[in-house]
Amino acid sequence: MEDQRPPLSSLDAFGTWEPVLRLMLAGDTERGAARPARVAGRISQYGWSLAHRGSMSSAARLAVVGIQRALARGGVQEVAFRAEVRPDGKTVLGVVWPSPAVEPALGYPDLGVLVLAEDSLPRPWLRRPDPVPAAVPAPSADPELLERTLRERLPGAVGATEEEIAAAEARLGVTLSEELKVLYRVVRVDWREDFETANRAGDAVGCELGGLDDLYAVEAARRHLGWDHGATRAAVTAPDAAVQGLAGSPGWIGFGGNGGDEFAVDLTPGPGGYVGQVILVDHEQTLGAELVADSLTDFVLGRMREGGRERHGDELPAVAEVGTGHLETVQAAAHPALEVLTVKDRPGTPVSLAPVAGLPRLRSLVASPGTLADPLEIAGLSGLEYLEAGAPEWRVLLDAGAVPRTLKAAAVMVRDQDHLPVVALANEILALWDRPPIAQTLIEGDLGPVA
Repeated sequence: MEDQRPPLSSLDAFGTWEPVLRLMLAGDTERGAARPARVAGRISQYGWSLAHRGSMSSAARLAVVGIQRALARGGVQEVAFRAEVRPDGKTVLGVVWPSPAVEPALGYPDLGVLVLAEDSLPRPWLRRPDPVPAAVPAPSADPELLERTLRERLPGAVGATEEEIAAAEARLGVTLSEELKVLYRVVRVDWREDFETANRAGDAVGCELGGLDDLYAVEAARRHLGWDHGATRAAVTAPDAAVQGLAGSPGWIGFGGNGGDEFAVDLTPGPGGYVGQVILVDHEQTLGAELVADSLTDFVLGRMREGGRERHGDELPAVAEVGTGHLETVQAAAHPALEVLTVKDRPGTPVSLAPVAGLPRLRSLVASPGTLADPLEIAGLSGLEYLEAGAPEWRVLLDAGAVPRTLKAAAVMVRDQDHLPVVALANEILALWDRPPIAQTLIEGDLGPVA
């Protein structure tokens, strides 16, 4: 790959980066052992990720702030960097600029995730709710009691008309639960026009209530944080779960909130749930939701469910890890429901992927460098949409023309020997999908010999 000049000339000077590099090299033992030292990090307009011990020196802090200001002036959100420093102080610094084909990721892979299919989502974020034909409203669902309670709490309130409720159903493409219809027959909310009335309505219901025109379906794509997170999760619903382990559903009808999380009436419950139950969609979670009340009547009367949130997305048999502290063999992970396999650094000989070849749902593989006996076995995973592997493994696949074309996203795990050339390797992968290449600027300098 040709070296490209940075979009911001002020970051072209080695002196701009020198205090940051010295901070990260403090206490480094590699240079002292006559071996090159290698460091990597990220700096954004609003933060940084720098591996270093102890407090930050004033010189390094000023340097970071200067880089942040330069990014802000140039309209660049963040840059990643990596440097190789020889024992004599000769240094090569690579600054990697934002790319529409790369999603930043914390830690490994420090380059980020290569998005091969534009605007693609991991499979769990595409999953639709399973039908539960036997599901019915909860015994506690009582539209008449709900209406009496609301009218007592809001005397004189005038709600929506039947025509307005029908229009909301047409807009959402669902039939609202009888309880939700009752709520809006009594309550009319418009925070923009009448704050006091809307606030009283919210107090009566028990949340920050939205209006009929504000009802919405919780969309899965909105909860997607990126491939770095999503590729290794699974949308799983237990046989007795009250709430389906989805990222979103056209039947999760958001009607209010608590200042950060969302309350929704669930029209597509899990096998153990009720139609019309009230769930909480946690803004810090990306899959599943918490059951808070069996019915909207219970919710308004304060009869909440206790028991905590069901776990979703990181358990056997859908998600498996092989390596120290986890499963001992790939064979132990092999299961028809397996979706995500991670092979971590482990003692002993590299493993074969033969036991998981042909599994119908396997879509993500994360393999630390050197853990696979034959990287070409990756080509036999016919449904793979995400692959994270070391540079040597990618090199084998690229040279053999065996990179799975089913991939939607990919990542290169960086180890010391691959530190600076990883951008060129990543661009080879991106080129297979005609995606825009990553720009990297190489800057040379001298930090002086080890003291």
